[in-house]
Order: sequence, then C-alpha cells, then structure tokens
Amino acid sequence: MVERSHTAGLLPNIYGPLRKLGEKVADWFAPKADAAVAPDFYEISLELPGVSPDEIEVSVQDETLTVQGEKHFEREEQGKSYFFSEREYGAFQRSFRLPPDASADRVDAAFRNGVLTITIPKLRAAQQDIRKVVVRAE
Repeated sequence: MVERSHTAGLLPNIYGPLRKLGEKVADWFAPKADAAVAPDFYEISLELPGVSPDEIEVSVQDETLTVQGEKHFEREEQGKSYFFSEREYGAFQRSFRLPPDASADRVDAAFRNGVLTITIPKLRAAQQDIRKVVVRAE
C-alpha cells in the first residue's frame, strides 16, 4: 500500500503543537492526491491545475516518491480590485512511501488536463530478492 509521508522529523514535545500546526498548513497547500492499487501496479494521481509539466519534478529516493514544483502567480491586476482570491500559488511538495514490492526503477509519470498520474509497476515475486532454501534430508 502506498502511504503518505511527512518530511518532518521527531521534535521534542514542547514543539508538538507548533509541529502539528505546521503539518496542517503544509497539508493545506499540498496538492490533493489519490492513491490506488491494481494487480500489476500502484497509481498516484495529483491535482495540479495551472501548473505546466516542465514545472513538476518527480523523484524516488529510499523508497519515497516525491513530487515537487511551483505554481506561478499569473493574473492581470490592471484596473481591478479583488474582493477575495482563493486560488493558491507557490511551491508545493508531496511525498509518498512506496511499498516493498514497488519497482522504483520503472516509475512513469504523465500529465493531462491538470492531473499528474504516476504509475509504479509491482515487482514480480522473482524480482523481490526472495531466495528459496533447499531443505536437505540427513
């Protein structure tokens, strides 16, 4: 199963409330994602409207898949006064811990209509460093 992963380390208890607030703020600005599993692969989809594919970086390190990038602020201000603005801009990052049977070497990413879809094939049983031990009769 693919799991969410936070990059924050363990801090002393005195910082606990601040850490929790920081995590909530980070979650607020992080792109929304779905994670699914199929018989042969895992799939993660992230909503990234207004971001171009060349502004997205996908990497895998130590069984953690990370998506990061930036949505640039682009709007005409000339002659307008906004009552409110709900759209989010700026840098973003999401990390996901991959399961042991994920083939991190064969990750594929495709971007279409503002949605980034990442496919991670599963390793076959023979590829998972499984070694059978022969039992000898004595």
